[in-house]
Amino acid sequence: MIYRDFSNDPNLRDPSAPPPRNRLGGEASPYLLQHAGNPIGWYPWGDEAFEAARAEDKPVFLSIGYSSCHWCHVMERECFSDPEVADLMNDACIAIKVDREERPDLDGLFMDICHIQNGSGGWPLNLFLTPEGKPFFATTWLPKRTTGQMPGLTDILPRVKWLWLMQREDVLRGADSLAEALAVRLKSAAGGRIGGTAVRAAIAELRELFDSQWGGFGFAPKFPAVPRLLFLLDQARSPANPKAECEELFAMADLTLRRMWRGGIHDHLGGGFARYATDEQWIVPHFEKMLVDQALLLLAAALAHEIRPDPFYRTMAEDIVGCVRRDFTAPESCFWTSLDADS
Repeated sequence: MIYRDFSNDPNLRDPSAPPPRNRLGGEASPYLLQHAGNPIGWYPWGDEAFEAARAEDKPVFLSIGYSSCHWCHVMERECFSDPEVADLMNDACIAIKVDREERPDLDGLFMDICHIQNGSGGWPLNLFLTPEGKPFFATTWLPKRTTGQMPGLTDILPRVKWLWLMQREDVLRGADSLAEALAVRLKSAAGGRIGGTAVRAAIAELRELFDSQWGGFGFAPKFPAVPRLLFLLDQARSPANPKAECEELFAMADLTLRRMWRGGIHDHLGGGFARYATDEQWIVPHFEKMLVDQALLLLAAALAHEIRPDPFYRTMAEDIVGCVRRDFTAPESCFWTSLDADS
């Protein structure tokens, strides 16, 4: 499709006008403060941003991340600090920054949209919304310029502006379709008690995804996916399941925990576990550590030990607790949420 680049149209934009004011300097979030010096006119999430979008008749660019996220740092350096990207962004959109640790509700909602549209998700999470807050495009990390099949922001922003000005009805239909898909997803997730049929379907799906050689599920990058392990362990001790199946389900969780323990995703010097591994053998970690991962893996080790006592699980639990006490416990007797991959 041929489209016109409106980003430098003198009839639509005053090149002498100062860039929009960045409004993140007064925020408490460390992640938002990391973007307070960007030339992009960021707003925090709130009514002011959407009122500006309606007043200026612009779509919203929403970017969600967290302070210890490596790819969030990369995008901040390569895109959000770049004057060319900022000029295009300020001209085409009202930009909003959200800290997923500060607003997990928004992160969960918009991550569902990304999964619906792409089948996967991650951070930084980037979306375009209508001024009423309905998303019409979702993706994760983006480079400045298009590379291979990966579109760049300098190409996407003029395209979004053209679509908003010239094909708005199509954009709004797409937004309504995504909103309907999300409503169906949320309705099914809020269905209450999980029946036996859903449990059997989940077990069958995990069997299909399970890596019988290296443990875990799927291919690289590979995450601990601890809720799946907890589900397997819970089913492994269920009297409703045949003994042979209980053994199989326990073995899937056990192999995963042991392979992670021996791999590079486990910090053999400092204790605890990294966020994920970039390879399927758990060798090369992505170095940020999250408190939530330590908590879930500690729970998995304790549950596995409860089902089948083994010194390995005790050692794993003590290793995680040592990491949390040393690296995640703040002087005020609270907890740090994460350790940055880049520092």
